[in-house]
Amino acid sequence: MGLLIILLSFVFEYIDSSLGMGYGTSLTPILLLLGFNPLGIIPPILLAQLFAGSLASLMHHYFGNADFKIKSRPKHKNDSWLQHFKKVAPENLKLALLLALGGILGTLAAVLIAVNVSPFFLKLYIGILILVMGMFILLTLNKKFKFSWKKVSVFSTLASFNKGLSGGGYGPIITGGQILSGVHSKNAVAITTLAESLTCLIALILYFIIGANIDWQLAPYLLIGGIASAPVSAYTVKIINTRRLSVAIALIAIFIGAITLVRVLV
Repeated sequence: MGLLIILLSFVFEYIDSSLGMGYGTSLTPILLLLGFNPLGIIPPILLAQLFAGSLASLMHHYFGNADFKIKSRPKHKNDSWLQHFKKVAPENLKLALLLALGGILGTLAAVLIAVNVSPFFLKLYIGILILVMGMFILLTLNKKFKFSWKKVSVFSTLASFNKGLSGGGYGPIITGGQILSGVHSKNAVAITTLAESLTCLIALILYFIIGANIDWQLAPYLLIGGIASAPVSAYTVKIINTRRLSVAIALIAIFIGAITLVRVLV
């Protein structure tokens, strides 16, 4: 069983860190089918994505998929720490932090109601949302979107709500949302990887605060598989054609959304 979980974690983290989606959304239902406790598996998934996503973010930066390096510049005496950070931080890092910070409210709300929400309506909602996002990206593939901080913030809150509530549903919304908000697809994948890691950290802290019953036996296997996939996935993003990457993101989102709906309705 341990080897199977390592393999599943590797495969889905590879998909997640190379397409910006698929880890929690795909892995959660499989672990449920294997007999694991629904509430107990979410924190280990979040923990695995925290560490694997952090490493993948470093690799994305190393391969040039995004720029997360803070510039070396002395702080002006009249600048506040926030003004100084805005000057020295690259845009990719600023966006990743905004996505993570903007998702705090969504994550908080999700964790607090996780024990009361109906699984049927939760899966139905996430399935429809992801399916529509994927179809919209595919239909607007040749359209140039003007970058919008407002749209990105909305998608961030919505995606983090999904993540905290079900362990998945973050990547398809936040990656697709960035593309629909005017972000380059390779940047979007790398930024999602970093932002998702920070969101996982927030959700984990909240689960500890509420005293959730966590099944930690899964954690080592998920961590091994997830961390092993990080360099491979980042290199895949480096060498893949941008248009093909956008198409792949859309198709995977449609597939995940459709499978989610089939599991709910059939």
